Amino acid sequence: MIRIGLTTWSEHTDLSNGKKPTLAEYASKFPLVEVDTLFYGIPRKTTVASWIEAVPPSFRFILKVPKAMTLHEEWQKNYESEKDLYLQFFESVAPLISKNQLYAFLFQFPPYFSCTKENILHLKKIRKIFKELPIAIEFRNAAWFSDPMQAKMIRFMQENQFILTIVDSPQLPTNAIPFLPLATHSSKVLIRCHGRNIQGWLEKGEDWRQKRTLYDYNEKELEELAEHASQLESKQLEVAIIFNNNSGGDAYRNATSLKNRLNIQYADLNPEQIDLF
Repeated sequence: MIRIGLTTWSEHTDLSNGKKPTLAEYASKFPLVEVDTLFYGIPRKTTVASWIEAVPPSFRFILKVPKAMTLHEEWQKNYESEKDLYLQFFESVAPLISKNQLYAFLFQFPPYFSCTKENILHLKKIRKIFKELPIAIEFRNAAWFSDPMQAKMIRFMQENQFILTIVDSPQLPTNAIPFLPLATHSSKVLIRCHGRNIQGWLEKGEDWRQKRTLYDYNEKELEELAEHASQLESKQLEVAIIFNNNSGGDAYRNATSLKNRLNIQYADLNPEQIDLF
């Protein structure tokens, strides 16, 4: 199965006639969403439960884990202990796990998370803590993909059943993350589409986040993504595709276009609401 979705649900106003859509409205269009709010803070368990109530049972969530888990900041800043960090997190997301509505936990590591023994030990620790739960790893340091490190990294991902995120992003002059359409997990794949705005990716100003994801995939690029997704699905894999190019409102249009190209009709979404006024 190929599931297509977006990063967050409230930003995509084209989805709901110019208004901020609710999760229930979003779930009438897509069967999958990536939630990044957990990166900034662990939500209440009741909040997570409310997400489940807003979507059909077949809907899936990708949860971006707190920044302390990806070493963007030290756990001491907000937690009494590292154990407390993980206990709070698992308590919060327990409803999603018990309802089998989790597609994967996303660990997006910072650019300075290089291929070192220390960081490999951190990855092993994560796998031990999360046991058999699905984990997607996104590297933003090209050292992981250097020769001959790439082959060793892929083997490590396979041995530990990590989903190596397939990243579609600008191919920069330095530190470019290659697009590798392969599966390292036995049943799941994740493709994250950040856009290919090279100038925006190099932006250092205050609005760098907005410029980085300002990109509209053209027809040829969407066709290439469709081909890769189909090839992966043909290997009996679950394929999740997330569009993160939100700045200009292109993510919703691109995701819808890709869905149409793949001739996908999701049968078990929320019913669409009719806006009478």
